[in-house]
Amino acid sequence: MTEQRILGLDVGDRTVGVAASDLLLMTAQGVETIRRETLEKDLSRLDELMREYDAVKLVVGLPRNMNGTEGERCEVVRAFSDAIKEKRPDAEIIFRDERLSTVAATKSLIAADVSRKKRKKVIDKMAAVFILQGYLDSLI
Repeated sequence: MTEQRILGLDVGDRTVGVAASDLLLMTAQGVETIRRETLEKDLSRLDELMREYDAVKLVVGLPRNMNGTEGERCEVVRAFSDAIKEKRPDAEIIFRDERLSTVAATKSLIAADVSRKKRKKVIDKMAAVFILQGYLDSLI
């Protein structure tokens, strides 16, 4: 059996941030930010990444409301995840609460003195890193 990585996703209206675990499932690294075009193109690019990283497990950030309930954003993320399952029935999707992932990613980038313009380009990818790293940490 080959070693498999896990991908983390931060699904938004305009982008999908993608992160990947290392082979030991200890650390998450940012991979890319997919610019949303059409569902078909988005899923095609994600499928390419799943093949490249030999990943069938996806940790998808679920943007719950601060009181823990699920709103409209969660419906969008679940619909996207359903579309992934249609294209890749072998995919295992794990939802992870991501309420503060973008806030944590922003603080981390500010602390690293990354300019506002550069932060905008990588924020979704960094949020995916926080989502995936939280999941990996829970495995220990």
